[in-house]
Amino acid sequence: MMMQLSETPSPQKNNLFNAMNRFIGAVNNMDQTVMVPSLLRDVPVDEDSEMSSLKSDLDEGDMYSYYQLLKSIRRDIEWGVRCAAADERRKESMMITRTNSSVSTSSSASSEEDEEEDEDLEKQFQFHLTGLQGVLSKLTQQANCLTKRYKKEIGIGGWGQ
Repeated sequence: MMMQLSETPSPQKNNLFNAMNRFIGAVNNMDQTVMVPSLLRDVPVDEDSEMSSLKSDLDEGDMYSYYQLLKSIRRDIEWGVRCAAADERRKESMMITRTNSSVSTSSSASSEEDEEEDEDLEKQFQFHLTGLQGVLSKLTQQANCLTKRYKKEIGIGGWGQ
């Protein structure tokens, strides 16, 4: 029996679809609010305690870099990752996985191992899904903080809230 997908999103607050929509909405709001992105150049992140807790590993130190990063991630979510290098690494990874899979299958093809692999795949999926939802939540907070910070910088701090 095939499971039919509902046309409306699940009402659950913490599903991946809603997390992506919240992030995209926050970045769209940020994009509409930030009319002059160059004003974010050389504005340090350290001044904003909310933003400093959300610093990325690739921290370049100013709000403009965060603005560009958030827009880039939104574009990747909406249109897919277009980086050829990432696609190449993914293909290589799949080749290695297939090779390892075929070696293990040929060495012993017991149903017990298949069940363990399925359970392992489920655990891996749950781990990555949880991680992705956590990252999207942090990125959403980052987009909202950047929007508030921009409004503060140009003197419209209390508008639109």
